[in-house]
Amino acid sequence: SSPQVTLVEHPDVRRMLLAQKSYVEGALALVLLAARLHDDSETAPSDAEREEALALLGLLTPVVKSWPSQYGPAANDLAIQVLGGAGYTRDFDVELHYRDNRLNPIHEGTHGIQALDLLGRKVLLDGGKALGLLVARVHASAARARATGVDGSALADRLTTACDDVVATTAALGALGDPQRMLADATAYLEAAGHLVVAWIWLDQWLAAHGKEGTFYDGKRAAATYFLTRELPRTGPMLAMLREADALTLTLDPTVL
Repeated sequence: SSPQVTLVEHPDVRRMLLAQKSYVEGALALVLLAARLHDDSETAPSDAEREEALALLGLLTPVVKSWPSQYGPAANDLAIQVLGGAGYTRDFDVELHYRDNRLNPIHEGTHGIQALDLLGRKVLLDGGKALGLLVARVHASAARARATGVDGSALADRLTTACDDVVATTAALGALGDPQRMLADATAYLEAAGHLVVAWIWLDQWLAAHGKEGTFYDGKRAAATYFLTRELPRTGPMLAMLREADALTLTLDPTVL
């Protein structure tokens, strides 16, 4: 008996649209960061800065290849869901975008291949030097956010907690002394690391928008808050599972599949 309202008036639709915004704009910012690091690796004024940029670029390359290709289709999937059954028809182009983007996760090798590269090579290279550089940048952004006040501090705490969790999990996996066990669930590590990196980028965007007025900046703050409070916490169970290092997939009899 209530009057009809537009779809966007429903909180769950707003959730789906905000999730799409956080995925798409987060992925774009991730790719732009990689481009900046590539430029810095060749044009930064000092050898040390060029080496740091190159190390970070190497560490993040598997994430850049995999995270946007995983969460781009996730955004397309949500776009279809917003429109219900109509989203699966050719009356709207969201189904076309989903089909086109679904190719991306296999363009540069599957997520499993990128995960093996990240956990098996990149994070352990040079004694974890590149991971240390990333962690330092994450904590620097968090310190800047805390300096803005209560809201910034709350987001910064979420980010640093997840960052410390990734570091602890990396150390625990490295201490196993068994490459097969360490890499058995590397895909979960890749996804958790990707969420951490994108959350860090979103905090930087939140900082850039802090104190500025207008719908563009309001949207940036909303998407950053969404990602850090709704998406980033998903890394906790992934990392906890990794630290358990069970041998389920290593010992499973293929005939049961």
